[in-house]
Amino acid sequence: MSKAVMLTGTGKRYDIVSAFAQHATVVACDPNPLAPAQYAASVRTAVPLIKDPDYVPALQRLVEAHDVGAIVPLTDLDIDVLAEARADGRLPQALVPDLAIAQQTYDKFACHELLQRHGLPSPPTVLPGTAEPESFPVMVKPIHGSGARNIFVAKDAREAAFFVDYIDEPVMLQRLMDGPEFSIDCLSDRDGRCLNAIPRTMLESRGGESIKGTIIADAELIELGRETVEAFGVRGPATVQAFRDRSIGLGITDVNTRFGGAFPAPVYAARPGRSYPELIARMADGETPEPHVGDFAAGTTFTRYFWQLELDAELRPTGRDIVSPPGPPAPR
Repeated sequence: MSKAVMLTGTGKRYDIVSAFAQHATVVACDPNPLAPAQYAASVRTAVPLIKDPDYVPALQRLVEAHDVGAIVPLTDLDIDVLAEARADGRLPQALVPDLAIAQQTYDKFACHELLQRHGLPSPPTVLPGTAEPESFPVMVKPIHGSGARNIFVAKDAREAAFFVDYIDEPVMLQRLMDGPEFSIDCLSDRDGRCLNAIPRTMLESRGGESIKGTIIADAELIELGRETVEAFGVRGPATVQAFRDRSIGLGITDVNTRFGGAFPAPVYAARPGRSYPELIARMADGETPEPHVGDFAAGTTFTRYFWQLELDAELRPTGRDIVSPPGPPAPR
């Protein structure tokens, strides 16, 4: 019998949970029982908050009860907790990097230094008070930021000093890249081998999440994604964000060791049997899929939108929709 896949921090990522549910029994975990994505899963359960001492034991009980073979976090918030639990043997099923990598990728300046140590391109970046930026303009951005929160462009030293003082958390100053932005959606196996790296354009983002983009067959970006996740020893999904600057070329601005906001894009682009949910379901069953880096269908464009569920008085889905049939109309 096939093993289940556990997804933590499911929140509103109904797209991810429903995609996995087509290929495996899904155990969806979230502290909020109204998290909508849980309703796409076979098993939905409210778990303690991540900082609660019972968080990992609660996941362990669910692993045992539902024969879970792989655990995939959907947010940044518990990657380090899962990495520690993986290392000490409590949750060996977790598809997360080693603890040091989890901590360094969550810290954007530490990630910049990590990229440099591995000879990977990262825009010139400094901490306030330690050195002056090589040039202006710069992005003033939180070291532990997410969702595009508190990111400002400073065109000179005076504006940079203002934003450093204005933002009420540690920040860094990073060269404002003059060129298009891309994301590379990657997946690695349990040994850190990259299975695939699928680049896409960033046509539009909202709240730090990509909502429109096009899959592209860019050999330089594919190799950059593969090099990065293998250098970091990533297990499971990762999203590598980069700009192609007109004067300095590619520069990686972020590495998230989880699925990105544009999760549907690599699913659409995958060859039959090779979507990331399918590959993770196979890994949950103990298989070792063969790498197929660069083998995907380019040229498709995705555009994301919001939807909702109706629940009855016992918080059970009614199955009703506000349109009938649900979904877009058939083309004429």
